[in-house]
Amino acid sequence: MSASAHLMLLEEIIALEERHTSGLNTKRPIALVRGQGAVVWDANGRAYIDCMTGHGVAALGHCHPEVTAAIQVQAATLVACSEAVYNDQRAALMEELTHHTPGDLKRVFLCNSGAEAVEAAIKFARFFTRRTEVIAATRGFHGRTMGALSATWNAKYRDPFLPLVPGFRHVPFNNLAALEEALTDQTAAVLIEVIQGEGGVHLAEPGYVQGLRELCTARGVLLIVDEVQTGMGRTGRWFACEHFGVLPDMLCLGKALGGGVPMGAVIWREALGTLPPGIHGSTFGGNPLACAASRAVVRVMERDGLPERAARLGEKLLADLRAIRSPLIREVRGRGLMVGVELRRRATPLLRALMDRGVLAMPAGSTVVRLLPPLVIMEEQLDQVVQAMAQALSDATAAQNGSGASEEEG
Repeated sequence: MSASAHLMLLEEIIALEERHTSGLNTKRPIALVRGQGAVVWDANGRAYIDCMTGHGVAALGHCHPEVTAAIQVQAATLVACSEAVYNDQRAALMEELTHHTPGDLKRVFLCNSGAEAVEAAIKFARFFTRRTEVIAATRGFHGRTMGALSATWNAKYRDPFLPLVPGFRHVPFNNLAALEEALTDQTAAVLIEVIQGEGGVHLAEPGYVQGLRELCTARGVLLIVDEVQTGMGRTGRWFACEHFGVLPDMLCLGKALGGGVPMGAVIWREALGTLPPGIHGSTFGGNPLACAASRAVVRVMERDGLPERAARLGEKLLADLRAIRSPLIREVRGRGLMVGVELRRRATPLLRALMDRGVLAMPAGSTVVRLLPPLVIMEEQLDQVVQAMAQALSDATAAQNGSGASEEEG
């Protein structure tokens, strides 16, 4: 058997990866080797319902046939093509994607990730306004590259790399008065997630977002909405800002946009104009392979009504989770298929218990279990997720009562 045909065992995969890994990630003791729809399989052949989806990347599930076909065809046609020339897939993607963006959000810069999109948006805001300051929110997460990291709030990501880019400040989320006080004549942009993902699945209040828009307009400040996780149908609309009836000046996208292929985008208002040649760029940004995959994502989402489906399934998922009677649950919150279950203890043991029951979920802070299932997940699969959650919580409560531990561990 050739090396390429050899099916590696779990222990082989772990040993090989541990030999060379950077150490930057805490890994669970499973190795995923295959996926289809909302299900992934590990090296031992065990199936899991995937509510991690690569932090929301696999919104169309794994190996969606139309995305797979688009990648295969384009891989045999043209993969590399810089923006020094025009390209059919890039041009079509920009047209098809901006068909769904609200208002005059029609100018597009394509890159390779959400963090790159945020970096670009920060630069563009400074260029358009000729100002330097950026205001972001507490609990906000915008990426790990230096500019995006400067806008990210959590000290565990920031502190090892101080000093960061100057000119960034954080104000309390959902506090319009604090934001207004922080604005100066040097504020270029306010950078916000209208639903915070990594920060715990916290939703902005409608009046807060509308007030942000009014303040930014009055002060000549650009409003940048980071929809790297919430965009592309995740919350029940194409873009989460649509829930609030607010038009941002810039929209940052990533994760689900490429259907599994690395992809990011900044989309800004036509009123801001275009940018001078050469002031920013990306070697791989807008390559034909990623654009073909993204076109398939947009096409499937539109044809199959996936944002609307996420809204309908999300309402049921939230209701079913809220119906679980457990003293360990503090709150269930979310929008569409972006849901957080906040616990009265640390989330890690429950994440392990869910994995043991065939469900992969992820944390959002130390006490929140975050669910980001594919938008194509079947209702019966969501029922299995809820059942696994209820069983895991029941077992944790029984164990806690048996040991006499406090509910307030987190």
